Amino acid sequence: MPAEPPAVGAAAAHVRATLDYVFATVARVRDATARCLEDVHRTGRAPVRADLAPLRPLLSARLGPLICGLGFIAAPQLLADAAWYMEWWQAGPGGRPAQLLRDLNPESSALYDYTRWEWFTGPEDGAERTVCGPYVDYLCSDEYVLTLSAPVHAAGTFAGVAAADVFARTFENEIVPALREIPAPAFVVNAPGRVMASNTAHWPPGAVYRESPGYNTLPCGDGVHCIALGAG
Repeated sequence: MPAEPPAVGAAAAHVRATLDYVFATVARVRDATARCLEDVHRTGRAPVRADLAPLRPLLSARLGPLICGLGFIAAPQLLADAAWYMEWWQAGPGGRPAQLLRDLNPESSALYDYTRWEWFTGPEDGAERTVCGPYVDYLCSDEYVLTLSAPVHAAGTFAGVAAADVFARTFENEIVPALREIPAPAFVVNAPGRVMASNTAHWPPGAVYRESPGYNTLPCGDGVHCIALGAG
């Protein structure tokens, strides 16, 4: 196998640091949500939407240049007053934090079944960190995004998902300069093989990569890989 260009390792380290930054915020949401739910469980009653209100200062404060959406997505039937619920905040007009309000009535024909998405099913199936996308987020922003998520547990059971959205264009702006230092076509893919960022038009974000001869793969953590052609 050809020697790995130093720039590949540097790019992989930058990808890892970027993901770790977002996941650190997701972990704060996960832990804060678990505390809210555990406090309720100690009272002997089922949680309701109002019990998640203490999360709001944290969610609005952690939105910023990289993270465009953040919150907790409840497992169905977790809350006594809402079969489905999202305590989700995102940057609204003028950059001001705004709560996302959607019809999550399970009897409605317009219900958005968030339990089908990889960012929900990954944590539900036991993954500690899941990177989903890029994909068009029709529920929250109608934008091309990445979603990073982690499971929330309370009283020993799966309670839902803590997650953060990153605009795909923002992630590219953060990562592509490092990829351009690699003297070969190079790109970043998530575990299912979806390209997240690239230095070549041959592998645009959203394209699906399958392992192929001639490519060197360097893990960046969380099932994400920095992939580059051999040094030629």
